[in-house]
Amino acid sequence: MEPAELLLVGLVVAAGLVGVLVPVLPGLALVWAAVLVWALTETGALRWVVLATVSVLCAGGLIVKYLVAERRMRRSEIPRRSVAVGAVVGIIGFFVVPVVGLVLGLVGGVYAAERVRTGRAGDAWNATRGAMAAVGMALLVELSAGLLAAATWLAGALALS
Repeated sequence: MEPAELLLVGLVVAAGLVGVLVPVLPGLALVWAAVLVWALTETGALRWVVLATVSVLCAGGLIVKYLVAERRMRRSEIPRRSVAVGAVVGIIGFFVVPVVGLVLGLVGGVYAAERVRTGRAGDAWNATRGAMAAVGMALLVELSAGLLAAATWLAGALALS
């Protein structure tokens, strides 16, 4: 693979990592797709090993992300209905306020739903803090998986150069 092509794949992997942090791009999917294109461009067993490893890391990161978020929400005793309201408001917020609207909508939606449910600002704020902690932990899990996938690709690319 030419150096320019490697640079292009590396830029797409980096864009995927940015997509994990800024929910505009599909983060791990973009990282995986870039490594898939890299693996398909030439032959060699190492490319398939790297692709399989990256596939496991990306899929595992997505699964663990949702499991961790669910566990944190349950531990904070946030009802699923409040989480659903937060998700819907977050999706709306994504389109109303680009980039940060998803997070703002999720947090605001959970707060509003819990405020209506409990009638107390303190309880609603505690639930909102729990939701924010769950979102933050999920983001860290996904970013860790993306960074491990990127490091795996980089090691494979350097080994083949």
